[in-house]
Amino acid sequence: MTTHASRSLVPPGRTRTVPPALHEFAYWLHRYRRTWRGTVVLNVANPLLFLTGIGAGLGTLVNHNNSAALGGLSYLAFLTPGLLAGSAMQTAYIDSAHPVHQSVQAKGHYWAASATPMSPVDIYYGHLLFNVFKVTLSATAFTAVAAAFGAVDALRAPLVVVATLLVGAAFAAPSAAWAVTAKRQPTVLAVLRFGVMPMFMFSGTFFPLTQLPGWLQPVVQATPLWHGVELCRTAALGTGTAAGTALHVGYLAVLAVVGLLLGRRTYQRHLHS
Repeated sequence: MTTHASRSLVPPGRTRTVPPALHEFAYWLHRYRRTWRGTVVLNVANPLLFLTGIGAGLGTLVNHNNSAALGGLSYLAFLTPGLLAGSAMQTAYIDSAHPVHQSVQAKGHYWAASATPMSPVDIYYGHLLFNVFKVTLSATAFTAVAAAFGAVDALRAPLVVVATLLVGAAFAAPSAAWAVTAKRQPTVLAVLRFGVMPMFMFSGTFFPLTQLPGWLQPVVQATPLWHGVELCRTAALGTGTAAGTALHVGYLAVLAVVGLLLGRRTYQRHLHS
């Protein structure tokens, strides 16, 4: 007769163990269950206001007067993927940099977590996993509403969510890796104001790159958000090429991997468990 022990996937004498990083993820998820309503405006409602006000309102004027600059697209179809990428960047930075900086301060959460069997790398991975989870939630909700508006093809919506997830990971990993080293809160805010927000405004989110001066276009094309916007837009419109998609995916994937490697070092250096 087959016994219960022989049917178990766990060898005799050993017990199932949960990856330590999932404990950190569970902590942030527990906090989010108490505070998720306060993040809806930033993660969902704010992009939807842009979608409705600018896309449907201002978009009517753009479609009437300058549709040729958009390659025959409606402004709503042009704008929506850019907003998705920009929103993913903002969510990834804000939910990575600020909580990480607060958690590493005196009496912050990271020091309590460091007193457990979790290593600094486990803490980094768990918190990063939660940040990517939040980007996925907001991207899924926004894409679903955009599909209902007709701004995104429902059949292409899953590809758009995956592209947005990659954008979020590309920003969340290096943001957390850097924020754990930041000494002052104003520094974290300065990066948001003078780094994140200008990228959001000038990386092809609201208007084609060709509208910028020629000397500025290569600078914008070197930014991660431009690659994210292009990836999301071509995924939404079905206009991507193999070479272009590989370039955008490769750029964002390398940025995420570099962030992971840097995060392992910075967390290990600043959190002594």
